[in-house]
Amino acid sequence: MTRLKSLDLLALGFMTFALFLGAGNIIFPPSAGMAAGANVWSAAFGFLITGVGLPLLTVVALARVGGGMPELTAPLGRRAGTLLAVAVYLAIGPLFATPRTAVVSFEMGVAPFAGNEPLALGLYTLAYFAAVLFLALNPGKLVDSIGKFITPVLLAALLVLGGAALLAPAGEIGQSTEAYEAMPFVQGFLQGYLTMDTLGALVFGIVIATAIKDRGVRDSALITRYSVIAGIIAAIGLSLVYLALFYLGATSQGIAGDAQNGVQILTTYVEHTFGIYGSLLLAVVITLACLTTAVGLLTACGEYFSKLLPVSYRAVVLTFGVFSLLVANQGLTQLISVSVPVLVGLYPLAIVLVALSLLDGFWRSSPRVFVPVMAVTLVFGLVDAFNAAGFKGLVPGVFAHLPLAAEGLGWLLPVALTLLVAVVFDRLRGAPAIQTA
Repeated sequence: MTRLKSLDLLALGFMTFALFLGAGNIIFPPSAGMAAGANVWSAAFGFLITGVGLPLLTVVALARVGGGMPELTAPLGRRAGTLLAVAVYLAIGPLFATPRTAVVSFEMGVAPFAGNEPLALGLYTLAYFAAVLFLALNPGKLVDSIGKFITPVLLAALLVLGGAALLAPAGEIGQSTEAYEAMPFVQGFLQGYLTMDTLGALVFGIVIATAIKDRGVRDSALITRYSVIAGIIAAIGLSLVYLALFYLGATSQGIAGDAQNGVQILTTYVEHTFGIYGSLLLAVVITLACLTTAVGLLTACGEYFSKLLPVSYRAVVLTFGVFSLLVANQGLTQLISVSVPVLVGLYPLAIVLVALSLLDGFWRSSPRVFVPVMAVTLVFGLVDAFNAAGFKGLVPGVFAHLPLAAEGLGWLLPVALTLLVAVVFDRLRGAPAIQTA
């Protein structure tokens, strides 16, 4: 029976870390840290729960069912499960998230040197997706190419940035904003929720499982175990990065107090600390972070759709890669304006799906619980999507008065109540009858 060596397992964990670490993961913590000020560690703890804990639980849930969304969504029925999986893969893949990795890395890493012109964006995205396609078309070598080569370079750059933040802060920890003064933990929790990494984890599960199988491991128990270990390694790495970036933001009020977002905070800090070399360092970090995430997303889409449709993995990857290239050249502002409502609408569905899967041992019949709870979650996901898209007038006023609605978590109480009713019904009905031939 084939087992992974310690170095191979570490490389698998590094690969998983790199898949998750995108530009958004580097941008959100500094802005949250600056706003948190003196309450930085309370806010950071809340951020870690949703920014690291939920994605890790998703990896665990996928590992338990075999690494793919079809198994995770099986209690919903084949048609509903497939529709949800397709929506997640398309949203996190070629329609929004994959093109966004190219545009964000361009605007943060290249535009400051080459200018933010359409021609420069076109040339950059052409080279960027050529590299992405090269790596994605060789999925069996992902552990070697990303885990053993790209990630160490990314980690070295992050160590320099994080080490500087801790050892050479730009100033003292600043003041908290009103929101973070009142509820720092809740605000950090919500910021981590908005990273959307749980959606990424849903599609990365199959990439991790495939990478393990490509190393010759066939035992399902070992695949599950190695997937969980890889997720834990990634979670530790992400936690360290987030904590350093939170501290960077909290100590940068003196030099970047007028910054509107994490990009401006990071740019100001690296220029203040390293000068022109800081800008180059930030360009390397952002480009590698986005590149590895894009490879993971494209690989996951190729794995899923090549099994769902009568097309080859190579055809799916090439088609989605070219499509992502075209979408990326529409610009970041337009891309974000369209993608955010879709991602916000899908996120409650992803969280509830993972939670129900992890608790599947408590249900007598999984469909009895999954179907009604996910149906209610879908309604509230659509409400959040309409609100995020600016169509609040189309949403009945009652939704705005639910507990936590102002924070985008209005779905929690109704879904919890639906779950309670579904569990009681499930218990009363008892175990489903066994069909005999």
